[in-house]
Amino acid sequence: MSAGTATAEVRDRLESARAAIDAHARLVPDFPEPGVEFKDLTPVLAAPDGLRTVTTALADACAGADLIAGIDARGFLLGGAIAHHLGIGVVAVRKGGKLPPPVIGVDYDLEYGSARLEVPASGIDFAGRRVAVVDDVLATGGTLCATLDLLRQMGALVSDVAVVMELSGFPGRARIEAAGGGDLRVHNLCQG
Repeated sequence: MSAGTATAEVRDRLESARAAIDAHARLVPDFPEPGVEFKDLTPVLAAPDGLRTVTTALADACAGADLIAGIDARGFLLGGAIAHHLGIGVVAVRKGGKLPPPVIGVDYDLEYGSARLEVPASGIDFAGRRVAVVDDVLATGGTLCATLDLLRQMGALVSDVAVVMELSGFPGRARIEAAGGGDLRVHNLCQG
């Protein structure tokens, strides 16, 4: 297969994913607080064409990774499917207190408070492995930046951040690019 054919196939898969997102995503007004319009991607993942096309397009973005890190909780669903598609492993980046010890964690600020993320401190060799981080939405970038920090503490080489939707008007991409250095690639399937 030529590079042009591969690129055309990747573009076709991306367009199929975008069509599924448009067909299945729903808007929820005043959630999680008044004035916020929440774009719910759960129906996209519940639709067979949605899950298949979204994870295939995200897998294209994560090609070359040695390990997928899925962020609690929709990142778990996406990360597992992407890892399966690529034939590599997946690790869950969990909210604090959900993993058995020992763990390595990082505390960070959210737009509505603070939180903690953790990964196992043993049993997974992160050192020198290219890790792609997967989540559903990129907005402020706080959770994703905390994940980058956590994985780097474990010795991972974070190569890519891939999300289904990047929200316009939020500083997430700029924060991730500033935290990621020159080699980190940020991918989205669509903007909202």
